[in-house]
Amino acid sequence: MGCLPSKQNDSDTGSRKRSGNVGEVAVFVPGLRVPKSVDLFQSLGDILPWCLTQRLSALRTRIVVMAAQEAPIVVKPKRKTATQHGGSSLPDLRQALEDYLPVLLGLVKDGSQLVDSIHFVWTNQEDDAEETKIANAWYEVLSVLHLMAMLCFSEANSLLLPKTSSDSNPKVSEESRRSAIDIFLKAAGYLDCAIQHVLPQLPPDLRVNLPVDLAEGVLHSLLMQALGQSVDIQLGMAMDSPKATLAVKRRLACEMVKCWHQAEDSITKYTLAEGWGGKHQLFIKWKHDEAKAAAYYYHGVILDEGNTEKSHRMAVAALQAAEESISQSKRASDAFNAMPPISRNPPPWGPMKYLYEKIPKDAANKVRINQDLYNQHRILERAPTLLDFAVALKPDDYRLPEVDHAWN
Repeated sequence: MGCLPSKQNDSDTGSRKRSGNVGEVAVFVPGLRVPKSVDLFQSLGDILPWCLTQRLSALRTRIVVMAAQEAPIVVKPKRKTATQHGGSSLPDLRQALEDYLPVLLGLVKDGSQLVDSIHFVWTNQEDDAEETKIANAWYEVLSVLHLMAMLCFSEANSLLLPKTSSDSNPKVSEESRRSAIDIFLKAAGYLDCAIQHVLPQLPPDLRVNLPVDLAEGVLHSLLMQALGQSVDIQLGMAMDSPKATLAVKRRLACEMVKCWHQAEDSITKYTLAEGWGGKHQLFIKWKHDEAKAAAYYYHGVILDEGNTEKSHRMAVAALQAAEESISQSKRASDAFNAMPPISRNPPPWGPMKYLYEKIPKDAANKVRINQDLYNQHRILERAPTLLDFAVALKPDDYRLPEVDHAWN
């Protein structure tokens, strides 16, 4: 069952488009994997009724055309001002993919012999090979779910690029932030479905030869990125709320560390191609360092409320760890933006706009104050262990749709 994948290298074709500049990046979106045209009539013409083959072909061709048009927009989105209107066509492409899935799933229902009848071709962005051709309909399902998730990431990126308001101060509205969380959880649902319900359907020989873009660890890293960026937004809203306690902020920051730690642990197991793959790994390191800075900061502030010598020493150590994490995050951010395709950070907003200034200042103050009380060697101890909180946010419960009635 199935067929080993056929991969074609960039050097063979030179057709993969690489943008030299992708503009502002609030959410990293790996360069889109897009489908290439295939002749379904040649593969299915003598097997299926013409009308069913025609419908399957028309739905897929529509996606091929739309994805080719949307890819440049996803790679380099344009930030709008607060007064500009007009919707993106990305939701239209996502809807086209939703329409395609029920018909596509007819190729795999009930152990169908059609599962390996078509060589599906998709371009890769993080794999050394430019494109992958695999004769297995589950590969097509997996690729569709990946594309749906990346379109969600792109929508969230557009929502989280600060808009220039009437007072010329770039802002991200609360409405945009809440919408971005909903979109991230939807993306996480697609990725979770891909990992739990689609990858296991592929024969072992195909799973180990998938392009790295679709490797289980990379998919899991993207899932945890979606949750991590959602918690990041929650922390920003908590910091804007006078009702949110330090304990709430610390919990959110520690949840964020857990998300980004899992994302980094999953993706560093793979050797990704230069460009999109390298940027992907650097983005996750950057955000992981930012999360640690926030978590150590709030942990240190809470520890400093204690009235013991030990609590003050631990507080200083935590704040120093936060300061070091901030420095590491800045280095990772610079490396991320400098790696082709070149990018840049949007105007600062959310938790880090506050913490980039607050952490160095508070760390210096606490060290200065406590040096008057304790010996230097007793202050500079190991950073205290961060608290382990379960991540409250969960992916949407997305399930593959029922097979289209036309197959009956």
